Amino acid sequence: MKTQTIDYIITGRRQRKRRWFTITGTLAALAFLLMWAMLLLGNTIYPVQDVLRVLMGEQVSGASFAVGTLRLPRMLAGVLAGFAFGMAGNTFQTMLRNPLANPNVIGITSGSSAAAVFCIIVLQADNTVVSIAAMIGGLVTVLCLYFFSLSKGKSFSIGRVILVGIGIQAMLNATVSYLLLIGDEQDIPAALRWLSGSLNGIQMDEITPLLVIVLIFAPILIVLGKQLSILELGEQSATTLGVRTNQVRVALILSAVGMIALSTATTGPIAFVAFLSGPIAKRLVGAGMSNVIPSGLVGINLVLASDLIGQFAFDVRYPVGIITGIIGAPYLIYLLIRMNRKGDL
Repeated sequence: MKTQTIDYIITGRRQRKRRWFTITGTLAALAFLLMWAMLLLGNTIYPVQDVLRVLMGEQVSGASFAVGTLRLPRMLAGVLAGFAFGMAGNTFQTMLRNPLANPNVIGITSGSSAAAVFCIIVLQADNTVVSIAAMIGGLVTVLCLYFFSLSKGKSFSIGRVILVGIGIQAMLNATVSYLLLIGDEQDIPAALRWLSGSLNGIQMDEITPLLVIVLIFAPILIVLGKQLSILELGEQSATTLGVRTNQVRVALILSAVGMIALSTATTGPIAFVAFLSGPIAKRLVGAGMSNVIPSGLVGINLVLASDLIGQFAFDVRYPVGIITGIIGAPYLIYLLIRMNRKGDL
């Protein structure tokens, strides 16, 4: 009987591993196809061999500018931002054990956006200053969120975090609206680009800081993926299983906020990508395996697919944030209704 139980556990683990690798590989393959679609499609559709020559550094008439200057930075920004939004959103949702606890809803993205808009409109700063300010704005928002979520007894409530986060988000959105009202006309378009969430006009020099941040923080989230899954069991269970909860939380929060903040500084707050990626990946992968990498891949697919839809599916071209907002808003309403019926709100 004992041997049968062990065999059953081993078989289940193998099945979960096989499913994880299959889903992750499929998501990666789909992301690869969407990346190529971003490079090939446009006002002019270039053959694959011309795109490959441009990527190898050759000068190809017409294709070098369209692919190398316009499409390649746009595609790379979509990949890096989608990966960052997906991983960071899943981190907050898992750590706080609530699908509403994502950077868009609890105000972290709004903090980064408010700081970026302030630098653009008031300080008229360059991209480097804007990026640094966006990261600081996200971190300050997290600190305020934690401080105001503590009760008199110093206990920590997930529900209180979400409610306080929604309030902070409303305050920060009001601040952004005020800055737009007092801003100069020439600064308003740049600020609106941050707020809509767009890949338009991305330059290669904006990709490098985002790439560095992702290369630094993404491995941290991946390595801590197992501890993140244990944190979902609760504080006492995680401590019993040997997880240093305070240290792990600090590392997860700093990594996730860093990725969210700089992604927001580069592309603007692309709506609902951080919100949708984790639940979609969890549904695909199933329980028992780390959800970090699949969430990042889902984020890439959402951003690239939405950008392609925004560019080519309508008579007017829409920013990627508009399309992801259209996709994510109904899911948010459905989730609120379901959680209210279950008594989780």
